[in-house]
Amino acid sequence: MADEWVQTAIDGALATVTLNRPDKLNTLTPVMLDALENAARRLEAERDVRVVILTGAGERAFCAGADIHAWAALQPLDMWRRWVRRGHQVFDQWARLRQPVIAALNGHAFGGGLELAIACDLRIADQAAQFALPEARIATCPGWSGTQRLVRLIGPSAAKYLALSGQRLDSAGALRCGLLHEVTTTAAKGAALERAQQLAQQMCEQAPVSLQLAKQLINAAADEDAAACMEAMAGALAAFTDDAKEGVSSFRDKRPPHYTGR
Repeated sequence: MADEWVQTAIDGALATVTLNRPDKLNTLTPVMLDALENAARRLEAERDVRVVILTGAGERAFCAGADIHAWAALQPLDMWRRWVRRGHQVFDQWARLRQPVIAALNGHAFGGGLELAIACDLRIADQAAQFALPEARIATCPGWSGTQRLVRLIGPSAAKYLALSGQRLDSAGALRCGLLHEVTTTAAKGAALERAQQLAQQMCEQAPVSLQLAKQLINAAADEDAAACMEAMAGALAAFTDDAKEGVSSFRDKRPPHYTGR
């Protein structure tokens, strides 16, 4: 079921991950969270994949949020452990994925679906797509960074409007406030995915390490896993030094190292 609901297709340097539960507006379940985590792990390990597209199946919704039937019966501690905390872990993993990720928003993104979209690096939407944080209407709150990552993206004022009013924002409004990078110029079905593929192809032709480093640096500037970014880059720099080679060699030879600072 996990493989059915979250599908990964790799075509050369481009990977496309599709939420495939269109009859339920691609709403998220615990099984789908696990599948999204597995997909992110796989993509992180794929050396040849340079760009990732995340999209939804069907024409109505990218993702209408969390499946209420999956969490409504949970006890408070299970709600924290198995749902809110788990979703944060998975979405953070997507936000910190090595490759750039483009969200092709083929339809509405509500609640957790909007939070998943903002975990991506770029967002391209169909003209008919709408965006909302409707959690207060069912007596809950945004739980997967709608009050954190979204604030960094569009500012506290716009985030408050979405979270406190529950109003839907159309694609034009989402573009104006900085939630989206592009809205398709045509209302044709599948236009967002087609445009995302065009942009991804352009990105695939650029130096992949440069794109990945730029993403990590920008994430760090936005307080997205800054410590890991700095440590990773420092470790990579140190590994290229003559001292690093000497350290490994002296360890293998069981002798004191002779470091030169080079």
